[in-house]
Amino acid sequence: MTARLDAIDRKILESIQADGRISNVDLAARIHLSAPQCFRRVRSLEERGVIRGYRADVAPEAIGFAVTAYVSVSIGGDDFGRVREIEAEIRSFPQILECYSVSGEDDYLLKVVAHDLKSLSNFLTDRLMQVPGIDDVRSMIALEEIKAASPLPVEA
Repeated sequence: MTARLDAIDRKILESIQADGRISNVDLAARIHLSAPQCFRRVRSLEERGVIRGYRADVAPEAIGFAVTAYVSVSIGGDDFGRVREIEAEIRSFPQILECYSVSGEDDYLLKVVAHDLKSLSNFLTDRLMQVPGIDDVRSMIALEEIKAASPLPVEA
């Protein structure tokens, strides 16, 4: 269900997405609210699940992850009864940053990081392809990031 957002909520979301570490006082000044009103608004957005959390945007290559791959995964026809178990295993791998159930030939699209091509190959072969029910795995190596994850557009 889509949350009802007014113009002030949208300004808050725009500001917080641009600077997740902004203080409540600075945020309030930016959107022309009192600090207590601003705090209540942000808390409401958090409680309603609009704001899911706060985290640092760490450069993968700065901590040794030189390879990003997009991996498509198909589940064997006889294994669709195990979908939730397969998804739980996928969630357990820290190398998998994102996982989406998709339409088309494949069942899932994963975003995977690795230190190098060899470690990606080892992960795919020795870990992911060993998950019972995973039938087919195909990967595409990202050569260059053209546009990083962006803030969500919050206009009405």
